[in-house]
Amino acid sequence: MMNDKKSEVFRQLVENKFQIYNSLFMSLPYDKMTNIGMLLPFLYEESKEGYDKALSPETIINSFFKNHTDLQSEEQKIELLFKIVQYIERQVVLFDSIEDAAFQKLHSQADSGTIPNLYERAVQDHRLQEVRKKLKDFSVKIVFTAHPTQFYPNAVQRIIHDLRDAIQNDSVTQIDVLLQQLGKTPFVNKERPTPLDEAMSIIYYLRYVYYKSIGDLYKNLKETFETEHFHLHPDIIKLGFWPGGDRDGNPFVTSDVTLEVANELRSSILKCYYGHLKSLRRRLSFRGVSDVLESLSHQLYQAIFQKDFKISETDIISKINDAEHILVTQHQALFHDLLDDYRDRVKIFGTHFATLDIRQDSRVHQKIVDVIYQNIFKTEDISKVSNNDKFNQIISSNQIIKPENFSEEIVKDSLQNILNITKIQEQNGERGLHRYIISNSDEVKDVMNVYAMMKACGYQDTDIKMDIVPLFETMDGLDNSESVMRELYENPIYAEHLQRRKNEQYIMLGFSDGTKDGGYLKANWEIYRAKENLTKVAKEFGVKVVFFDGRGGPPARGGGKTHDFYASQGKTIANNQIELTIQGQTITSVFGNKDQAKYNFEQLLSAGIENDVFENSKKELSKRERDLINELSTISFEKYSQLKSHPMFVPYLQEMSTLEYYGKTNIGSRPSKRGADGELKFEDLRAIPFVGSWSQLKQNVPGFFGFGTALKQLKEEGRFDDVKLLYQHSDFFKTLVLNSMMSMNKTYFPLTYYMRENPKFGVFWNILFDEFNLSKDLMLELTGFKVLMQEEPLNRKSVLIREKIVLPLLSIQQYALMQIQKNPDNKALYEKLVMRSLFGNINASRNSA
Repeated sequence: MMNDKKSEVFRQLVENKFQIYNSLFMSLPYDKMTNIGMLLPFLYEESKEGYDKALSPETIINSFFKNHTDLQSEEQKIELLFKIVQYIERQVVLFDSIEDAAFQKLHSQADSGTIPNLYERAVQDHRLQEVRKKLKDFSVKIVFTAHPTQFYPNAVQRIIHDLRDAIQNDSVTQIDVLLQQLGKTPFVNKERPTPLDEAMSIIYYLRYVYYKSIGDLYKNLKETFETEHFHLHPDIIKLGFWPGGDRDGNPFVTSDVTLEVANELRSSILKCYYGHLKSLRRRLSFRGVSDVLESLSHQLYQAIFQKDFKISETDIISKINDAEHILVTQHQALFHDLLDDYRDRVKIFGTHFATLDIRQDSRVHQKIVDVIYQNIFKTEDISKVSNNDKFNQIISSNQIIKPENFSEEIVKDSLQNILNITKIQEQNGERGLHRYIISNSDEVKDVMNVYAMMKACGYQDTDIKMDIVPLFETMDGLDNSESVMRELYENPIYAEHLQRRKNEQYIMLGFSDGTKDGGYLKANWEIYRAKENLTKVAKEFGVKVVFFDGRGGPPARGGGKTHDFYASQGKTIANNQIELTIQGQTITSVFGNKDQAKYNFEQLLSAGIENDVFENSKKELSKRERDLINELSTISFEKYSQLKSHPMFVPYLQEMSTLEYYGKTNIGSRPSKRGADGELKFEDLRAIPFVGSWSQLKQNVPGFFGFGTALKQLKEEGRFDDVKLLYQHSDFFKTLVLNSMMSMNKTYFPLTYYMRENPKFGVFWNILFDEFNLSKDLMLELTGFKVLMQEEPLNRKSVLIREKIVLPLLSIQQYALMQIQKNPDNKALYEKLVMRSLFGNINASRNSA
């Protein structure tokens, strides 16, 4: 009944409004686009009916031109296709804005996972004290990355923000004006954004969304749970930041860029404090109080605009405390709650706003350590020295090196970056930068090399105020993770370092590359088991372990039903903090406005609390259930490994998908693959273009492949009822199944039916298609659903509307790819058409990469 009611609200507030406001496009003065709105429905019908008849995109587009236009030349036809792409891009923005505007009315404070719901449940179950106890040291951290999964330039993002507000107010006049602006505003960056551009794009959200939403959430938590004897800690909601600090595979992130981004983060939070204080002073106009706050305002202004003027978190809070004393003793504490709220923001955000992380690949570090070792010890044949001996000898040598003594830019700049850590910590506070993350961690030396580099740069042991964070992201890395951490905990040098870091160890797990490497089911199960083993070994050594999940938007990159995923993890996995990456579309679609951000932060927070406080037998896996998941993941891994080793795997992506075009779009500063140019290898593929290319094909292979084969084998063995019991009794397995079904719900194989007869790729395409049908049929049988995402009517409706909007776009993209294979004279135009169609497809699906 509740789902029916929400579906009706969705129909009224989203579907109906989209139809109404979409009609405004018809009359807008877009250059050469006046008749697009009338032609588009014809292209949709040609596409829908054509794919139902197994026609190719080329046949469909040609039929559209023949039946609905009188265009003759190829140039005219291509120009029309570009105009249609531009039109659909703006339809997607309109639908995004309408759906976001309806968020508050589609979600209630009584929903599961909200703070009021958590409180009510705690009261009913007599667990309020346990909830407060958990809140004492628990936290949620969202880490923003600059990965290229968002295609809206900053100007378009601001229009979306304003359009959403206008739709909430039903201001047709304002909507009309904004749609006109949208029609005139370019959707494509002329140049590839710099790392600083990417940072500034996300800082916009920090200033105009998170400063308020996190402040409001903290205030609600205090009002709900605080008592005379229990007070919340301000670190309960934290923000992390990778743009400008993530050097992995991005040569454009330099030490200067990292410094500049740190300055921007500090300046931005001070601007928030300055603006907030301005409104606060309108209320606190009392004698004595106003003088203190005016003085603070001047200091903040100086700190923002004068580089040599410094102000610390302690300085700001000291001024607030002085004002509070006068307010309480002389003015009856009038408006004290406003001053208290202001102080809380300062405690939450400090002078850093979000914590900047440094990240680099372990293989790059090894090259740098080799160069440092050679510089210090002048070894004739460094290949005879073990990697472990290298870092141990560098650490014990106490030799200090200088960046300028090296000729290689990567060595020089990496060392300078390490030297700049102290400067950033002095300016933004230690919370502003305290982690160094190592991608592709497989061995002990990957962690110790960072320690050795810091020692070589002149840091004393006690001066290394950094957490060194291994990132385990391949199947081998996950397998080795327990032994690597055990050896690190036993290492006297590292053990002493951990003691100085309060015996707290951050460990990052990579869902994106894990899924690319091992397939959906295997990757998720191996990460689950790795977390259990890492929890066990940390307890053994008295270490508090904090897991940091590198997750993307779609299930194939660790996304999907994030709240359900964390709520399903049992007591065998350390639950000190929920920390995950978000990027691109996930920032705008899940945390893109104040209501959404607050709601989704609450969901994550309650998921972590529920895990420890409330009893739920469905979270704990029995030995039989473990064995069954392990068997399923092994079978699925074998099937996925066969696919990866198929000789057509990489050529299929190169020739039949948009993979080659990700790197040509100006959507991010980072290259789309690791390593130098040359023959493309699977291991060089980055997870985002890899998953995104499958999504553009509407095949979403990484989100389901192998799952169906695993279910089939157990069914043939007469054990399908065991799998059904597993689904019914394990929240973890259920979440994996539902997330995989979400991937399949965004799949549309009829788009590529024409490939099944392709002489080169036909056999390979049929392997994908057969596994999709097998996975879909058996998952529907397993769940008892009649359709995919049956229990999520709102999300299902949203997906269906979005897929309908972009179907013509998909036809255009596939048509262009087919023309490119013929190598025509105007090949460059068709390539440009493919790249333009990438934008709308990615933005419409919101969590496809």
